[in-house]
Amino acid sequence: MIRIPEVAKRLVVGRALRSSELGQTLLPKRVALPIFASDPLSSVAYATQEVLLVLTLGGMAYVHFTPWIAAAVVALMTVVVLSYQQVVRAYPSGGGSYEVVSANLGENAGLVVGAALLVDYVMTVAVSVASGVDNIISAVPHLHAQRVPMALGFVALLAVVNLRGVRESGRAFATPTYLFVSGVLIMIATGLFRYLVADAPVAESASYGIRPQEGDAQLAGVALVLLVLRAFSNGCTALTG
Repeated sequence: MIRIPEVAKRLVVGRALRSSELGQTLLPKRVALPIFASDPLSSVAYATQEVLLVLTLGGMAYVHFTPWIAAAVVALMTVVVLSYQQVVRAYPSGGGSYEVVSANLGENAGLVVGAALLVDYVMTVAVSVASGVDNIISAVPHLHAQRVPMALGFVALLAVVNLRGVRESGRAFATPTYLFVSGVLIMIATGLFRYLVADAPVAESASYGIRPQEGDAQLAGVALVLLVLRAFSNGCTALTG
């Protein structure tokens, strides 16, 4: 007797694999990259925006801190990448932070890290999907009323693709990931070329002036430090994943 739920599950996530067949799920590097690098790549798309949103709260004068904050984020990202390389060499069997913490600090500490990672992944999906929907709506404004259904639809799509297996999700994510990387490289190259030929685009706000206001210098200094730190923490979303 055919059960409808089992048939639906088979159609959505595919057939279950035997343990002896798991070797077929091993991925080449060109396919593994879109899977394990998609989180930080997607975060890069809105990290700079988050830095600017915070800095502009203090006024246009604070925007000049952006390159320095970006440099600090890049330095932190470099440290994280080097640390991950050491972890991969020390723990080649996988397991990530859970295995590292469990082996060094105990099982309970490993469970805490695992729970923290689950919360982090939920936030990553929520922020990434919301940011992606915002960008789609900025290009097609009349979709604004469908913001929530679109976000839920993308979350469901991501869940289904991942449930079908690592190899299948890698194939699905490979094309958009490489297109995103190519788009970023083309954007950077185009911007540098237009800058070199003195044809760089100029924002409308570039003509705005800055008018100083009198106030408590000490309070302004504390507010500035807090604002820059908040901008740095927002910019660290580039490390998500």
